[in-house]
Parts: sequence; C-alpha cells; structure tokens
Amino acid sequence: MKIKTLLNLYRFTDILILFFLIFDFGFSVTEEYKPFRIPIYATITSLIITFNFIKLFRYSKSDPIRKTVRFNIGILVTTLVAAFTVYYLNSHLPPVEQLMRPKIIFELGLFFYLLMRLTFFIKYIYKIYFNPAILFVGSFFILVLIGALLLMLPNVTVNGISFIDALFTSTSAICVTGLAVLDTGKDFTQLGQTVIIILIQIGGLGILTFTSFFAYFFKENSSFREGMYMKDYTSTENLQDVFRIGAQIVGFTLGIELLGAIFIYMSIDTISTIDNKVFFSIFHSISAFCNAGFSTSSASFYEPTLRYDYSLQWVLMLLIIIGGIGYSFIFNSFSYLKRRFLNLFRTKNKVSTTVRVITLNSKITLVTTSILLAVGFIFFYFAEANYSLQDHDSVFGKITTAMFSSVTPRTAGFNTVDYAHVATPSLLVVIFLMWIGASPGSTGGGIKTSTFAIATLNIFATARGKKRIEINTREISSNTVNRAFSIISISLITIGTAILLLLFFEPEKDLLAIAFECFSAYSTSGLSINLTPTLSDPSKYVLIATMFVGRIGLLNLLFGMLGQVEQKFYQYPQENILIN
Repeated sequence: MKIKTLLNLYRFTDILILFFLIFDFGFSVTEEYKPFRIPIYATITSLIITFNFIKLFRYSKSDPIRKTVRFNIGILVTTLVAAFTVYYLNSHLPPVEQLMRPKIIFELGLFFYLLMRLTFFIKYIYKIYFNPAILFVGSFFILVLIGALLLMLPNVTVNGISFIDALFTSTSAICVTGLAVLDTGKDFTQLGQTVIIILIQIGGLGILTFTSFFAYFFKENSSFREGMYMKDYTSTENLQDVFRIGAQIVGFTLGIELLGAIFIYMSIDTISTIDNKVFFSIFHSISAFCNAGFSTSSASFYEPTLRYDYSLQWVLMLLIIIGGIGYSFIFNSFSYLKRRFLNLFRTKNKVSTTVRVITLNSKITLVTTSILLAVGFIFFYFAEANYSLQDHDSVFGKITTAMFSSVTPRTAGFNTVDYAHVATPSLLVVIFLMWIGASPGSTGGGIKTSTFAIATLNIFATARGKKRIEINTREISSNTVNRAFSIISISLITIGTAILLLLFFEPEKDLLAIAFECFSAYSTSGLSINLTPTLSDPSKYVLIATMFVGRIGLLNLLFGMLGQVEQKFYQYPQENILIN
C-alpha cells in the first residue's frame, strides 16, 4: 500500500517541476528566494530519482517500459551530479554567478525530462482513445492555449501583453504562420523569443512525430492504429517502418536546422547591428525550415543590413525549400540516390534500379515545385524591375531578390521587399503562391502542391474527354481527385468567409490588403502588408480561426467529427446534372 501511495505521489511531481520552471523563468523573483533555487531543484530531482527506482522494480526485465525508466534515472542522476559539480567548481565566483550555472543545468535536465513525460502521456492517450483527426486538432488546440499562457508571463514580454495578442502570437507560432501583432524583436524578451521558437518547432513537426521519436528510441510497443496514422503522415508503405521514419524526421530536422544555423552565422558574422548572433542564427534557421516566417528583426529581412546580404538569403531559401518540399520526397529521393550510388561500386549483385523507386508522389511534388519556383522567379524579375528590384544595383542582387520573392510566399513569410509598395500584379501572384503553399507531409501550409497538380491534371483530362487521370503507367484514384477538389472548395469558402468578416469589422480597410492578409493566414504564410497590427480584436479572432483551420485542414476535422461512412454494396441509378 505504501509503494502504491508513493507511485500516486509520483504523478504530481511533473506538476511540481512545471510549476517551479514557470515560476523561475516567467516571474521576477526576489533576492531572498534566489539562494533557495538550487536546494529546491536538487530536492525535486532526488525525489523523482527515488520514485523512478521504485517504479523500476515493479516491472519485469522483459518489459520495454524498464528502458524508459532507466533512461529517466540516467537523465536525472546526470543532471544532479553535473549541477553540483559545477556548483563546487565555481565556488570562487560571486554568489549570483555561482548559483546561475548549476541552475541552468537543472532547468535543462528537468525540461528534457518533462518533454519525455509529455510525449509518453500523449502516446497513452492515443492508445485509450484513437481518432486521428480529433486528436490531431485537439493537440494543436491545447498547445495553442499553453503557448498563450506562457507568453503572458511577466518575464516573457517587455511591456506586458493582452490575452488576445498572446493567443494570436501562440496560434501563429504553433501553426507556423508568422503573422504578428507585436514586434517579435522588440516587444518580447529573449525568453519570449525562445518560447516562440519552441512553439514553432513543435508546431512544425507535430506532437505525434515527437512521440514516434521516443517510441522508436525506447523500442516501445505501439498499437496498430498508431502505426496507421503515422503511415499516412509519412507516406510509408511498410507499416513496420513508420516509427523509425518518425525518429528519422526528428533527427533530419534537427540536423538540417543545426547546419542552417552554422551557415547563417557565417553569413552575418560581419554585421555589427546583430547583438546575439548565435541566437539569431538558431532562431531564423528553425523559423525558415519550419516555414514559420517569424523574425527577431523588426522589418524581417527588409532591414538595410540584411536586405543586401545575399548569401544569407540563399541559405534561408534552401532551408525553406527543404522544409516545404515534404519528408516523403526527401526520404524517397535519398533512397533512390543511395541505391544508384551503391551500384557505382558494385560489379556483381547490383541493387536493382528497374523497380519504381521514385514514387509518383515524389515526381508530382518535384515537378510542381520546380514549375512554381521558376514561374514565380521569372514573373518577379520582370514585373518588379521598376519597383522593388531598383534598390539592387547588381544583377546577382536582382536575381536573389526575385528568387527570394518566389520562394518565401510558399508559406515561409520572410520578406526582402516591402509588400505595401510592390506592384499590384505582384501582389496577386503572391496571393496565388501563398494559396498553393508547400508540399504534403512538410512543415508548410496551403492547399499543397499535389492538390493543385491533381486539380490541374483533372481539368486537362476532362477537356480531352477522359474519365481518369493517367500519368505514365499509373492512374490517380478517384478518391484522391475528390479529396483535392474538396480541399480547394473548403479553402476558398474559408478564405472568402474570413474576407467577408474582416470587411464587416474593418470597413475602412482596403479590400486587397484584407484579402492578402486572409490568404496569408489560411496558407500559414505570414506575409503581411502591415495590416495585422492595426486590426481590432474581433478581426484578430477571425485571423486566429483562419490560421488554425488552415494548419489543421478543415477536411481532417470533418472526417473526425462525421466519422467513417459505412461501406454500401448497392448503387443507385445515375443521372447527369447540367453543369455548363
């Protein structure tokens, strides 16, 4: 009975850790409290280690949970030892600095421990209640609320923040949009910017991806239904590989973001106006790869010190394209190139390349993305020749700016031009690119490149009198075509409703500016004509709902709410309806 009581108390230690972390980070503590930080953290850590040891002996040696518990103990013991070692090594320093360094170690260790506990808690929810659409929407909604509460902490902002602005910022970060009602660089402290970038990272990858990462890492047993959901997300044919690919997605993302941060740092090393270059590099690498568009620079990359840094812009463009092209395409291309590379060094037992290695989905993604980038670049290069491109003297500068203007509307949200002063035709093309967005299975939004490609191919097939879409030796299923047109219809209805409501709440605003903002919100692009900060509270709620619906997909929500339709083994007589 005593052991069971202790294990029940163990559940409250997570709340205790969360409370002290929020209190330490979010509030300005008194000088009298500071000396008690280390003893409190040490006591909590020791308490959790004890509970984990008790929990460890309650499972058999073959139980996979034992590995998770052992890893928990390893993290906490390492944190405890490292913190006290640093504390005694720095005993010669002033009291404040002597306490700060072990405090940081405790905070990092306990934060990572909480992250693990959160992912396994969500994994448990997926086991007892499984509706992929509802849980997907619910996880985003809960994260938005948590993010809003964290952004309202006193130490997160410079001059405080209202609930509606905190909710808007949190939604924009979780939905990797980038629309902002406050200046991220000036109105938020570095702690606030850190909270925003963590929300962007979680929102870009999705909480189930993190869950899959830990499930694979600890070799945890996963249900068949969990695997089916991850199979759809990762576009994997083999059900046994889905959690391995989930772990690969996290590893690939963190690796690319680290590499991007290094190149960004190398690009801005000579810019003296940037105070913390390391944080700037990490922040913008994550924001670019996740196609979020948040920037610690007040004018994004339109500021003179960044506008002409072309090497920085090419690094950002590569991160945006990689993050927006989709994980399924990346892993499929990697498998194909790996197979071709291995065959170069094999004279016998070559790996077969006659089978279909590059999938049709990857081909559609690559072709559509390439066409959109090329068309966007050519249009901006000529349409903006007498407008935004006049600020750049060199041909390379004009090419870079035109290419950046073609890449960033695809849900990224950065800008090197002032969209309030570009030509009207350019704004319309930007709206079109924002509406299409990134590719499926990526960190970006929009209706997706494959949806646009399928709809376009269906138009040509219908015009030629064909009943099916055929590409090479493959036929696109009717379910895919129906889903594509459903997504297009829902997107236009949602955006149209948002425009109508904003015109009602903001009658003095320009129609084109409102339409631009609504398309940006739905596609989670984040580009703005400086309209969002001037909106009233009802208009902000409209954009919050638009961003949320654009990120989760209203069709996914409808699937979850309406449930699965039963298979019917009969068919009514067909009748043609007058269309045109």
